[in-house]
Amino acid sequence: MSNKSNVFGRAYEYICIETLNLEINKFRKSVIEKSSTYEIAKECWDFIDKETKDIFRQSALAATFSIFDLEPMITEKGEDYLVLKMQKDQEGEIGDVRDIIIIRNAEKWEIGLSIKHNHFAVKHSRLGPKLDFGERWYGIKCSDEYWKDITPIFEFTNSKKELGLKWSDLKDKESAVYVPLLNAFINEIKRNADKYPDLSKKLVEYLLGEFDFYKIISIDNKKITQIQTYNLRGTLNKPSKKGKPKTIIPIAKLPTRIVNIDFKPESNNTIELYMNEGWQFSFRIHSASTYVENSLKFDIQIVGMPTSIISLDCKWTGC
Repeated sequence: MSNKSNVFGRAYEYICIETLNLEINKFRKSVIEKSSTYEIAKECWDFIDKETKDIFRQSALAATFSIFDLEPMITEKGEDYLVLKMQKDQEGEIGDVRDIIIIRNAEKWEIGLSIKHNHFAVKHSRLGPKLDFGERWYGIKCSDEYWKDITPIFEFTNSKKELGLKWSDLKDKESAVYVPLLNAFINEIKRNADKYPDLSKKLVEYLLGEFDFYKIISIDNKKITQIQTYNLRGTLNKPSKKGKPKTIIPIAKLPTRIVNIDFKPESNNTIELYMNEGWQFSFRIHSASTYVENSLKFDIQIVGMPTSIISLDCKWTGC
């Protein structure tokens, strides 16, 4: 992700939490818990130009009104107050993809929002010579076969790294690095899928995090804010004491088996993972830097979801 994308992403998080706080306070007391993460986001907001700020405000407002419709616990009047807080980036690394948390301590209730600006990526996980993706992703250590397969690949990249070469200098990077590394990854998934019936479930839980959440995606060129509902455990969309959600969100089923995992047709850097219950992901491997490094990064995207995951397209002039 470029520095500009990072700044815009954090600025969008800032205006989302500020807009939520402003609008919630029209119904009940709400406060933002200040933190270093919040201050960094505010600095990014202060940095961007006025035109971009206006765009972000419209997007955040559309998201806020839709979340209110989905979560009556937010706007229900009461003596207690809501706390809004931004999560540290490290939370995403340990299984919590939520960027903003909305909390009612008195009711022991909270929901989370994952905030995205103009992109739909799920994760940017890495593969490397000592990175045990199996243990981290689904709790099963990678096999000896996997380590044997990837060792010569990373010996090759390390030799190019020591020469100070750029990835663009490697004319054979697809055949020497991408294809064999992805084949090793595919074979490891297949080996474990045959042995562990819950692997597909754990994979999705790793990719989407350990908590239910709403994903809020600003799509600027369409003047739309998309809200995706990841209600995998039934913790979202709860009624309040005085009202029900305007839109009912079903609980999505997690997969129980892997249907297929293979290269995307006519691609040497992307694989596709198909699971039952409608779950489909793509994994594009790429070099995340100009110069050769001894690891590579995945751009992981959802390309298919269960029908029980609802997507709401909220126009900035109203949903």
